[in-house]
Amino acid sequence: MSASGPFPYVHSMTIKRGTTIKAVVWDIDDTIFDYAHADTEGIRAHLVAEDLLAGYGTAEDALALWKRTTERHWARFGAGEVDFETQRRDRVREFVGAALDDIEADAWFARYRAHYEAAWTLFPDTLPTLDALASRYRHAVLSNSAHAVQDHKLRTLGVRDRFEAVLCAADLGVSKPAAEAFHAVCAELGLAPAEIAYVGDQPEIDARGARDAGLLGIWLDRNGSAQEGPSGVHRIAGLAELPALLLADTRFGAPSTFG
Repeated sequence: MSASGPFPYVHSMTIKRGTTIKAVVWDIDDTIFDYAHADTEGIRAHLVAEDLLAGYGTAEDALALWKRTTERHWARFGAGEVDFETQRRDRVREFVGAALDDIEADAWFARYRAHYEAAWTLFPDTLPTLDALASRYRHAVLSNSAHAVQDHKLRTLGVRDRFEAVLCAADLGVSKPAAEAFHAVCAELGLAPAEIAYVGDQPEIDARGARDAGLLGIWLDRNGSAQEGPSGVHRIAGLAELPALLLADTRFGAPSTFG
């Protein structure tokens, strides 16, 4: 799907006043699911079980290295440089500092994943917010991961049936913040971009990307970041603020601040 179709770039000035949001599309990790907590606890428990923790100095050093390694290889995947499985294997190889073959890297990651999944949890505001929005809006997911990974996660957490569609970058062949990724979920829902709100924890990848694709971009800033968010997007500190924001339709009742 190209940026020119089926939904060409929609600048805010072309959005008609009074457009109604009909669907909410969600990011998963660190938006509805506490990924940072699960990842931290998972790698800590894994290194203890493997008797490897001492080799990284302190637990904090090990966790920081795992986070940096994860971010670097996810960026390669997001840029289309490697596929999903390759980024995961390369992440393991760099972290352990060994030239593991694919089978060894997959086995290492599988042992880590068992500890990681044991720590999975939704944020406390996830279910109350989904309940509050259930009768008024349709719901879907757009994630920069793989469908098999995120579908399993949503089912394990007991919320897969809350979303009528789950679209992921590894399967689409395009990642957020590309407009094509957002337009793919618009096409899946049969809605125009202006009829969809996108909620995610990343101000650029999620909120700005959604804005540039013509959706209502909402940045979930749970940690109270000091950085200034992109213009023309809404910033919330928790999901409890979302129902009132969507009902207010402030994007269409005030002068545009989109760039």
